[in-house]
Amino acid sequence: MERSRDLPLIDVLVLQRAACERAGSALYARILDAMVDDVHADGPCAAILRPWADNAMADAIPLRFLAAVHALVLTDEAPALAAHYASAGGTDTGDPMPAFLATVEAHRTRIEAAMDLGVQTNEVGRATSLFGGFHAVARRTGLPLRQLEVGASAGLLLHWDRYGYRAGGGVLAWGPGDGLVFEDPWTADLPPVAAELVVAERRGCDQAPIDPTTDEGAIRLRSFLWPDQVERRARLDAAIEVARRHPVVVDAMDAADWIEAQLAEPTPGLATVVHHSIVLQYLPRSSFVRVRAAIEQAGERATPDAPIHWLRMEPAGDVADVRMSSWPGRDGGHDEELLATTGYHGPPVTWLGGP
Repeated sequence: MERSRDLPLIDVLVLQRAACERAGSALYARILDAMVDDVHADGPCAAILRPWADNAMADAIPLRFLAAVHALVLTDEAPALAAHYASAGGTDTGDPMPAFLATVEAHRTRIEAAMDLGVQTNEVGRATSLFGGFHAVARRTGLPLRQLEVGASAGLLLHWDRYGYRAGGGVLAWGPGDGLVFEDPWTADLPPVAAELVVAERRGCDQAPIDPTTDEGAIRLRSFLWPDQVERRARLDAAIEVARRHPVVVDAMDAADWIEAQLAEPTPGLATVVHHSIVLQYLPRSSFVRVRAAIEQAGERATPDAPIHWLRMEPAGDVADVRMSSWPGRDGGHDEELLATTGYHGPPVTWLGGP
């Protein structure tokens, strides 16, 4: 075994295992424990993971690997493993690893090919984290919203206003009451809701967009969910149905090229909201620098009739922060606000709502 080279890989597997345990996926926690043992033993997982060891954290290699195996389960190509995956009707009992390792050995070529595909969770639960920011923009500006999502994947968060939100025993009830409805996602204070909110335009970009209206696209999105988290699966399936009724445009472009083009000219009469969630870790540093510069330059040109807002949910340790930059700000310059803290998949959300 290449022990010195395997140490960073094992560290990443251990960190991912801890993240799965914190988020309530006991199945993936057990599987990742066994994957660590497999790398130590020079087993079938090690053979696929090692070529990615040098950048395993930044490339989210454990999640790519787990998704590749999960896709085989969802397409009925790993029936023995499916017996342990709730996403395929199985039960999370017994030891899944014999079936897991057998699946890896039997489908090594397929899994290796899938490792080239980036992580595409498009977690719709994050809509509850961004909800308060969109409403803050509508309340403060009184303008229809122009949504621009960086790293939009399948574009499911572009439909955030087509989902329902209920909290506080009816104190907050916003959006449709059928389809995807979030119940009590906020832990304490509720975000103020705009008297009127209209999304006039919505568009996104992604290096490799997924089409959720196709069976292939839906399976790929489901493969990145953790199989024992049935609530997330139900949310995703409901969001896919919304997307099939309301197709949106997600351009296959580099984030920096796209945002520079989208912000090249002001859009009078609309409040432009550039937003993203758990995206920055996947952007090259040079691309992020350009994205930030394009937003700030557009902000310098912003007027009350064509404001710019940058709403983002990104990691901050064990939780994610929801922050918003606004141009023009209350003093004519720009405002920076920490709006909320939230889980990486959305709920629970702690609304803060202040500068």
